[in-house]
Amino acid sequence: MKFNCRPVGIEFLDNAPVQFVNQVELAASPAQVFEIFENAEAWPQWYKEIVNVEWHDLPPYGVGTTRTVKLTSVTAEEYFFVWEQNQRLAFYFTGMSLPLAKALVEEYRLIPLGEHRSQFTYKVSLEPSFWLRLGGPFILKVYAKMFEQATADLAEYIRSQSVIS
Repeated sequence: MKFNCRPVGIEFLDNAPVQFVNQVELAASPAQVFEIFENAEAWPQWYKEIVNVEWHDLPPYGVGTTRTVKLTSVTAEEYFFVWEQNQRLAFYFTGMSLPLAKALVEEYRLIPLGEHRSQFTYKVSLEPSFWLRLGGPFILKVYAKMFEQATADLAEYIRSQSVIS
């Protein structure tokens, strides 16, 4: 069963009722990090909640690209509406297998910090559904921890893979 999410624009990142922001310094250039983002097999290796990523378009990816992401608890259909190669990407959910959010946007932003270093900012903004609101502050803390852990795990994945040769 699929529960539709409403499409939203970039302004939703700052106007959504619930927002999570995490930031970390990475030992890789923005171009190297984007290679990880574009690799379907890499996602489950660093984002522990992700089981599978399926791109529905062939590279090069960009605005209009879609994909399905199967997480441990939910499957999400995503539509990329921002794609600035090696700088920033953002997508919104078009649908989910569980009615968790009315709207949800994720933004991945990279700022170069010198040779083979970048600052990664991961922002998730959402309008919770009735069911997510029912979980109250507890469930939002679970999500906050998941997003924080994913940010830290990306940094660790890059260190462990020796992305820099």
